[in-house]
Amino acid sequence: MYSCMRAINSFLFGKIKSILPRISETELIALRSGTTSLDRQIFQGKVTLPRVRHITHKFPEENTEKLIKKYGQQQHIYPYSAYDSMLKDIGRNKFFSFIIDEKYGGTRLSVSEMSSILTKISSVNPALGVTIMVPNSLGPAELLAHYGTQEQKDKFLPKLACGDYIPCFGLTGPHNGSDATGSIDEGNVIFDKEQNKLVVETTIDKRYITLGPVANLIGLAIRVNDPSGLLTAGTPGVSVALIENHHPGLIQDTHHNPLDVGFPNGTLKGTIRIPVENVIGGEKNIGEGWKMLMECLAAGRGVCLPATAKASSNIAMVGVYNYAKHRKQFKMPLIAMEGVQQKIVDMFFHTWVINTSIELTNNILDMGEKPAVLSAIMKQQTTDRAREVLNHAMDIHAGSAIIKGNNNFLEKFYKAAPVGITVEGSNTLTRNLIIFGQGLNKSHPHISPILESILEENEEKFGKEFRSMLSHVAKCFQNVITESILCNSELDRQTAEFAHLANVIALHGGKLKSKQMMSADMADILSNLYLAHSVVWFHKHHKVSKVASEYCINRLCQENRRSMNRVIDNQPGILKVLTFFLKKQEIPHLYQDTSKIINELKMNQFIHTFLTKDILVKYTPVYDLLSLDKYNKNEEKEYEKKYNKVIQVGETPNPPLTHKA
Repeated sequence: MYSCMRAINSFLFGKIKSILPRISETELIALRSGTTSLDRQIFQGKVTLPRVRHITHKFPEENTEKLIKKYGQQQHIYPYSAYDSMLKDIGRNKFFSFIIDEKYGGTRLSVSEMSSILTKISSVNPALGVTIMVPNSLGPAELLAHYGTQEQKDKFLPKLACGDYIPCFGLTGPHNGSDATGSIDEGNVIFDKEQNKLVVETTIDKRYITLGPVANLIGLAIRVNDPSGLLTAGTPGVSVALIENHHPGLIQDTHHNPLDVGFPNGTLKGTIRIPVENVIGGEKNIGEGWKMLMECLAAGRGVCLPATAKASSNIAMVGVYNYAKHRKQFKMPLIAMEGVQQKIVDMFFHTWVINTSIELTNNILDMGEKPAVLSAIMKQQTTDRAREVLNHAMDIHAGSAIIKGNNNFLEKFYKAAPVGITVEGSNTLTRNLIIFGQGLNKSHPHISPILESILEENEEKFGKEFRSMLSHVAKCFQNVITESILCNSELDRQTAEFAHLANVIALHGGKLKSKQMMSADMADILSNLYLAHSVVWFHKHHKVSKVASEYCINRLCQENRRSMNRVIDNQPGILKVLTFFLKKQEIPHLYQDTSKIINELKMNQFIHTFLTKDILVKYTPVYDLLSLDKYNKNEEKEYEKKYNKVIQVGETPNPPLTHKA
């Protein structure tokens, strides 16, 4: 009997090993980096929402307002004649210190507080927001704090905290963008006789480096080779090193212009020699660079970029809603027109989802989690949905939106939107390959252990994990039946159905890598489930609007049902049999739902209070729009005067005529 079980186990081991996708070293590092959170629960089919972590705010609010008063209206942060003095000012006021411990002169803010500050700054000036974001996310400070030697921390962190050092990080090059390590700059370890030490000699060619033109402390990702076997520690591979801007051979003489948004972005070039001790963490951390980057990317993906998405969507939503209340066409306000109402409700839906998911994600991060999959979801979903909000806003604001001028509150955000879509892993890549692909291998409770047992060639461990997997599959199937019988919420049903569907999709094995449309649909379902649970969590703890919460959850479930049906329809043979019972009629979209949300927006002031909480409206043109509400019928002339000012567009003198009649 025992030998029979061993034979079956061995057969299954070989069979599953044969269908597994080829996993590169960098993919394996990514899978082993970070933690799981609600994403794991979703793959289990049941979600228990976390408690609220109450945060003590430490950063003076007046500092943020002073910064905005001083630089908020500066259209181009770079190039700018007073840029150096501005950076020193920002540094002195601790805006570069949010992730640095107090013992090094930093402020060490909670994720929630940092996100709030970045949102406020970005709501007035996205370029200024980006400038402050980089040092507080994927700059050397984050890497030094986690992996630096004590000597490196003592040397660099105090100067980063006060702004003496302005950091940047160079990873992207002409031949490696989304494929970050594909054709990364390479360097060889050699002995430098002049310096009497081991160095890495490399020729770098980096581009699209934010703060690159102005940085004086530069983090570099390079692939280190050791052809002569000189290393006594570490392993050849992707490594992260620090150099200063006066480093011999470094060239910082060109910059890019990202859609005229006005933040520093540029190139890093040159042939340089980097002392081995400049590798973050020292020689022992050579080859550990990709792991370091994977664990630290969460800040940019999960916090900073969503903060910019929130800033732009909230400004657009508040601005356009109030514009539509006062702007009249055909002798009626725009807000009374169903076509406009539909766009405003769409804007509200995406904006509410962005806001509630940020609240939950920040809460999770403040609990110490580093959820790689959730960070990817937040990056892709918030930036994509913010762009959708801006597209609708541009349609409604119409002529005022396409003309440059003081009253155009959308221009800077509309131009900046593609930046968030592109950086930190393009959204197409993130959606089609990472969210579900990484989620299945990392967040699924049993696939990762099975994968590890196969990589270790441990058949006994495999057998144990495989039996656990079978038990999980049975439990997921049971959950689907239970949820159907109990008639629980659509969200609970879909969470259970997703877990079963994911188990079936896993049977595609290595072929799933090439099935990007299916992977994208599964990514959308996983993302929407997380977003819907964030709406539930937010309403449970804040109770701003039951109507808004129910609408957003229904919309997300509506999107999911469509995606689920499409995935089921595209399953081959036996896999379709295993999933056909999940296929259900799509949830109808009712016209009355639009009217219901418009009415809620008119009646529920708490919604507007929440949406304006983290945006500095009074420093934007939206403030004048809001001020129109204070006038009454007895002040009609004053109202008309203010209204005409609000709807004015920018006008510039014509050039002299070159011909006369």
